[in-house]
Amino acid sequence: MGRHHYLGFQRIVGESMKYVAVLKGTWTGLIGWGTAALKSRHRDQWIGWVSAVQYKRLKFIANNVRFLILSDKRIHNLASRILSLNLKRLSRDWEAVYGHPVIVAETFVDRGRFQGTCYRAAGWSELGPTRGYRRNGGKYYYHGKAKTIFIRPLRRNAARILSDPLSSLNGYNKEGIVDINALCLDGKGGLIEHLRMISEPRKARGIRHGKVSILAVAICALLSGAKGFNAMGEWAAGCSQSILRKLWCRWDCRKKKYVPPSEPTLRRLLQQVDAAEVDRAVGAWLLSQVKGMKEMAVAIDGKTVKGAKSLHLLSAFLHHEGVVIGQKEVAAAGGEIEGARQLLKDMDLRGMVVTADALHTQHETAAFLVKDKEADYFFTVKDNQSTLKGDIEALRWDFPPSA
Repeated sequence: MGRHHYLGFQRIVGESMKYVAVLKGTWTGLIGWGTAALKSRHRDQWIGWVSAVQYKRLKFIANNVRFLILSDKRIHNLASRILSLNLKRLSRDWEAVYGHPVIVAETFVDRGRFQGTCYRAAGWSELGPTRGYRRNGGKYYYHGKAKTIFIRPLRRNAARILSDPLSSLNGYNKEGIVDINALCLDGKGGLIEHLRMISEPRKARGIRHGKVSILAVAICALLSGAKGFNAMGEWAAGCSQSILRKLWCRWDCRKKKYVPPSEPTLRRLLQQVDAAEVDRAVGAWLLSQVKGMKEMAVAIDGKTVKGAKSLHLLSAFLHHEGVVIGQKEVAAAGGEIEGARQLLKDMDLRGMVVTADALHTQHETAAFLVKDKEADYFFTVKDNQSTLKGDIEALRWDFPPSA
């Protein structure tokens, strides 16, 4: 590749794959794939994603950075045949190496040298020319040599899969905390039902978006990986009409479509609403939705908030998902023991296992979980319970103890 390709070859940046096409024992072609271009106006318009989604989904696009035919003989349809065979295995190979598939393939063709005929013959689509810039070291430099971008979807509805913020990508979308598609939003016991119990902090005059829809959008955006008000607004703007309907967003009679709340609207309500009410409602909803889906275990742990010496939070979170389902401010010295029972008091923990560190290895806490909450517990035993620790050591168990 370095010897015969007009761009030369040193290395491919980011995730990459390299292939050799062999015909009757002879190398006839070389193909190199790398990370997708950070920005491409025609590709991004074709997908229709917003920036908050784009930067998290770029990994599902692979860029054909090099393609070289080695054969001196003219073989009819050789290049398009190599491309077609390569695309049939590209996503599977990518997933085996990097843990996620490829949804769309892209490439940039220098029209001063090539016409892109082999890409068209292999089913690729021409989207349009670039503006003649290159990116190097995080900056863009104008070189004036526009190229033409071609794309090839590797799945049906590829653009919708990449642009929809709630698309789970069959479990490969790891930027979110939980898979929103697996949760009940507007049915019985769903998010909407829990949010309706939260009090309205705004005056009735001038309200355009309902409290429930604003909170539902904000919560789903956070669970999908949005961080901050701007990211929430961008996430909402990228939602499909079906998702906006499920989140009870406002129907605009003039535009004949559902309209999501904007970033300022999200910000204003979230700054006014009772945070404790929202915390209880969302925690109860998440707990009810994930029950029975996986092995259920809740951990409790206390941490001092960075930069706020007087603020010590005790949190309860789901082991598997890592989702906080409740938190309470407690005194840093000794407040966690009593605070744990107060934190778990209103949670439905039946049939679940609660884990905690040695600080919570207390008779009162264990009795509270077993008798009041109908739950089991798994506590660490250290020197703060010296008698219990001695009794366990006297049993001389192998760990875990055999049945």
